[in-house]
Amino acid sequence: MKVKNARPAAKIRRLFDGAGLYLEISPKGGKWWRYKYRYAGKEKRISLGTYPDVTLKEARDRRYQARKLLDAYIDPSEHRQIIQSQLVTSATNTFEIVAREWFAQRELTWARNHSSRIIGRLENDIFPWIGKKPIDSITPPQLLEVVRRIEGRGVLETAHRALATCGQVFRYAVATSRADRDATADLRGALPPIKRNHFAAFTEPADVAILLRQVHGYSGSVVVRCAIQLAPLVFVRPGELRQAKWADFDLDAAEWRFTVSKTNTPHIVPLARQAVAILQEIQPLTGRGVYVFPSARSAKGIRPMSDNAILAAMRSMGIGKDQMSGHGFRAMARTMLDEILGYRPELIEQQLAHQVRDPNGRAYNRTKHLDERTKLMQDWADYLEALRLGVEQGRKPTSATSAQEQSAAQRSM
Repeated sequence: MKVKNARPAAKIRRLFDGAGLYLEISPKGGKWWRYKYRYAGKEKRISLGTYPDVTLKEARDRRYQARKLLDAYIDPSEHRQIIQSQLVTSATNTFEIVAREWFAQRELTWARNHSSRIIGRLENDIFPWIGKKPIDSITPPQLLEVVRRIEGRGVLETAHRALATCGQVFRYAVATSRADRDATADLRGALPPIKRNHFAAFTEPADVAILLRQVHGYSGSVVVRCAIQLAPLVFVRPGELRQAKWADFDLDAAEWRFTVSKTNTPHIVPLARQAVAILQEIQPLTGRGVYVFPSARSAKGIRPMSDNAILAAMRSMGIGKDQMSGHGFRAMARTMLDEILGYRPELIEQQLAHQVRDPNGRAYNRTKHLDERTKLMQDWADYLEALRLGVEQGRKPTSATSAQEQSAAQRSM
């Protein structure tokens, strides 16, 4: 309301919002959003649009994007000039130009490995065929021919993802008046559906008990043994486990804090006493290095263990790839925490570092339900320990309360 009701004066007026954003009101009544910042020791400013075409919320969003560029040591003004110089060329609406503009606006909000996959897919599989074509001239059959080349290599899922990325580029082109419609809309069902193969995992208590005894008796390297013993207790993604860093652990607080590789968001893993014991066992061996589980070929612990180390260990114990995978520990925890220990699905999903939203549609922060998740992790570790020792037969409780009573009974044995 303050912005809406602001009146001009004899001289330029400025209403400050904070963090460099302000509204400039000219004597004639025009209202411009400006962003003031420092780059290379110099004070600079750029326009973020005019009010009411650009609302206060949109101006704040644009300030946020400009600050993200500064965090990446990019001058927002120079970045805009580069984008605008591309847009004033004769080929301003080619698919490649539009796609790169779309990508530039989004990559700073993505995890690095995700953005690398997106631009790599575009550069390798899309741009060579339709990159130079005006985006509003590309027809659905032309686009289908491009994605079928990918399908022909035997990577159907990649073809589907490439088509989905093209759809986002087309919708951006429509929003920026470079195209009239999304050409991918006519291609729904044109590619064969993906047959989902779920990660192999043990979810029956009797099978899990055998697996845990095999893991407990593994006679290979100490590093691999500790990693494979810790895996079911923390059920993080395989890459996050093998790249775990000592700097992210607080054994006194029994917590592991790191950034989730898939979503680039902070996450907390409460550590059960069994998990802490494993880490305390390996700390004298690898604690002076960077990684908890370093590569056997890295004497100073500056390289993480191979992504195949745990799989190779399971195969050496006779556990087939159709029985258990590295991701299988996550599926095992997801199923058994729900069906056997009776924990709420949203609590389990949050501990799995999946995107979970509250009833108002807001994403839970990393500390949400931390006390409950701490109890969940200890109950889970106690349950697995009881399975391994043969004192728990995997009876399904009738409620979360009975699950907690069952876990307490196990600890009293």
